[in-house]
Amino acid sequence: MATLEILTTGPLALIEDLGRPGLAHLGVTRSGAADRRSHTLANRLVANPHDRATIEVTFGGFSARVHGGDVAIAVTGADVDPAVDGLRFGTNSIHHVHDGQVISLGTPHSGLRSYLAVRGGVDTKPILGSRSRDVMSAIGPEPLRPGDVLPIGEHTAEFPELDQAPVASIAGGLLDLLVVPGPRDDWLTDPDLLVHTEWVVSDRSDRVGMRMVGPPLHHRWPDRQLPSEGASRGAIQVPPNGLPVILGPDHPVTGGYPVIGVVADRDIDGAAQARPGQHVRMHWSRPRRPSAW
Repeated sequence: MATLEILTTGPLALIEDLGRPGLAHLGVTRSGAADRRSHTLANRLVANPHDRATIEVTFGGFSARVHGGDVAIAVTGADVDPAVDGLRFGTNSIHHVHDGQVISLGTPHSGLRSYLAVRGGVDTKPILGSRSRDVMSAIGPEPLRPGDVLPIGEHTAEFPELDQAPVASIAGGLLDLLVVPGPRDDWLTDPDLLVHTEWVVSDRSDRVGMRMVGPPLHHRWPDRQLPSEGASRGAIQVPPNGLPVILGPDHPVTGGYPVIGVVADRDIDGAAQARPGQHVRMHWSRPRRPSAW
């Protein structure tokens, strides 16, 4: 059986698949790959089913040695100049790696997260039906560390492999996000400030939520507390400091801060690639309903 020996991890490297849906009643959020599109593409390139686990690498700096046989790999998401034994190969393409060779990912030119897929998938033990690491709930495989050895699963011939796949480049400048207004936008005195501000991604952002820096929004009833409600990925909460937080894949199941809007599903994967210091502009997907107050 082929394995990957982890040599370096960069700031954070996690095993992720498409998560564990349907368990919110148990207090478990879905989690899974932050950029689902890049995760799915990586699996598609190496002819894996979409639910096979990949390695999500945050801001590059990752390397691993192949043991026990040859493997086929693909790297998608943020362009990190992927290389094998120092020889670069293209992002969004398939590459064959021989026993003993080292896969390395550099610092991304743009974007934040890259996905390394291996034909057969990373075959760690599933927990609650998924191999994903939920950093908030501490469910799933521990963050990778140097010396870890990851088993590679059996390859099935269900999908033909691709040589390469043309994909849109990751935005390195201003990031535009489409936002569905509500459901608690009336709890803010001027909710349209959300779309009239050019926000900056905070360096305190993580997989739980992307924090925004800019002029604070103001709560209409600062002394009132909203009862906890179900939370969803892409929901934009406004905590007491007035600075919006876009919930990520490891968000809490419920939340008591008003949700001013929800990022459209088509833009959630792009938001997962936003880097600290990057500017973000939001746009209502439809006219916001007038406040009753």
